[in-house]
Formats: sequence, structure tokens, C-alpha cells
Amino acid sequence: MSLTATTSDAPSTSRPRLPSWLRVNLPLGQRLTVLNATHGTIDSHGLHTVCEEARCPNLNDCWSRGTATFMIAGKECTRGCRFCSVETLRQPARPDPSEPQQLAAAVERMELAHVVITVVNRDDLADGGANHYKLCVQAVHERRPDITIELLSSDLAGNEAALGHLLDDIPLAVFAHNVECVRRLDRVARDPRASFDLSLMVLRRAKELRPDLLTKSSIMIGLGETDSEVTEAMQLVRAANVDMLTLGQYLAPGRPGERYLPVDRYVPPDQFDCWAEEAREMGFCAVAAGPLVRSSFRAGMLLEQARRHFD
Repeated sequence: MSLTATTSDAPSTSRPRLPSWLRVNLPLGQRLTVLNATHGTIDSHGLHTVCEEARCPNLNDCWSRGTATFMIAGKECTRGCRFCSVETLRQPARPDPSEPQQLAAAVERMELAHVVITVVNRDDLADGGANHYKLCVQAVHERRPDITIELLSSDLAGNEAALGHLLDDIPLAVFAHNVECVRRLDRVARDPRASFDLSLMVLRRAKELRPDLLTKSSIMIGLGETDSEVTEAMQLVRAANVDMLTLGQYLAPGRPGERYLPVDRYVPPDQFDCWAEEAREMGFCAVAAGPLVRSSFRAGMLLEQARRHFD
């Protein structure tokens, strides 16, 4: 259901000013102290976060709560999606063999209850990086067996053997992989090696391999989709037996040009509320939807929401 002209079925061709609901404030007092401590922990272990590399608008909010989404296997991606600010390299350096233990030490130091580990695409590696991803998850679990772990994985170039190896006996609570945008915009927004259908295959196969794991995906709004296409995309994701869903506003990470797509529209919070209601009616057990929501937005809280659904 559309609530304003900005969410009509015809995508807007103009680029409106940044609306008030997308403004964020810097934390103060104790939360500023926690933010600085989080920054120090990440730097001291030589780690990368998707918060920084993807220029997430929630960085100050999350870090001031002592949470961060770690990005492993390097800070360069072998793909060049037009919505992402992570640097693209055809042949990045080999994954750091010390990264699993450095990551585990940082997670332990931050005293996290839930950790999100995301990855860069590593099409240069035969297994797409699956073994390195698994080593990182295992190292965190060995150091902190009491916390829940969420892995936001790449599509591993559709390598089902690599996906099987990754998920075999891996100590995860959530396996996540993002479809990113509606199917029609694949060729506009995503690297040619990625697709909506490939992402659905990964999510569906992950659930078949590990039915005990919660699966999760995310859709960006504001790339040129229509409201009806958002609904259709949610239906397709749910049909892949995905449990959890996030929807958020696309914000161009730099100046629109050869790489970055411009923002097609800014969607108000009440429209996100409508999509969240639709998603729950479709059967998603946990949903986060809003202008500032990202795939790992308050991930621990979303996991608890999903678990309550099954209690």
C-alpha cells in the first residue's frame, strides 16, 4: 500500500533533498566513550568493518553501543556493484591467515552477546573464500562459545560444494545473504556475476543443508524499483524459505557517476512500516524495515525476535 506520492508505482526521475528522517546525531557522554573504545579495539587488531568500508549511516549509533559488523577476507572486493563503496580489485591479497584469531580476540575484548561477520566477494579464490570464512567463525566460537554468530555470506559464485563445506557443522545462529535489489534491477545495480536468482538459490540451498539455521536477506529501496516490485521481491525471498528480512533506504556512497547509482527516491518511514506488515503476513518471523535499516541493523535484537516467534 502506497501512502504518499513519493512511493507511487512510477519511480521518480528527480532527486529530492535528503529528508529529515535520514538525519543522524553524534552520540554524547558514555556512548561517545564506548564508540571510541570500539574504534580502538577494531584498529588494534587490524580488522575491517563493513560499517566503515560501506559508510554505514548507523556507524556511530552501533559503535556507541559496543557493536560492529566485522568484514573479513580483506577490504577489497572482486566485484563492483554500483551501490557499494567497498574498493574493487580483480586480484586482492590473499586472506590474512592470522585474521581468524585477531577477530576472535576482538570479539572477546568487546564482550559481545551477538556478532555479525560479513565478507567481501573473493571470486579470485577457488572456493570463493568459503574456507577462510569458516575458519573465522570457528575461531570466534572457540574463544566465545556462549555468543551467537551471524554470517553475512557472499554467493560463492554459486559453488554448491563450497557452500556445503562452509555450512557443514559451522556454529552459526544465522546464515544471511542479501538479494540487494528487486530482480529487474540486477543488471543496473549489481555486478554482472551476481543476480537475484543466484542469491535465491544460495538462500534456498543453505536452508536445505542446514534447516536448523535461521536464514536472512535484505532489500534496498530507492534504486528505481516500484512498490509492487518490492512486494514481489519479498514474496520470492519468502518462497526460498528465508526466515528474516530487512529493508532499508539506499543512500549513494559517493557522487553519482560511472559507478555509483543516484538515489531514485527517498521513502518515508510509514511506507517502510507498511512493507514490514506485509512481510510479517507473508510469514517472515522477524522483520526490520526503515530508512536507516541495514542488513545487520540491531541484528541481535532481530535474532531474539525470530526466536520468540518459534517459542
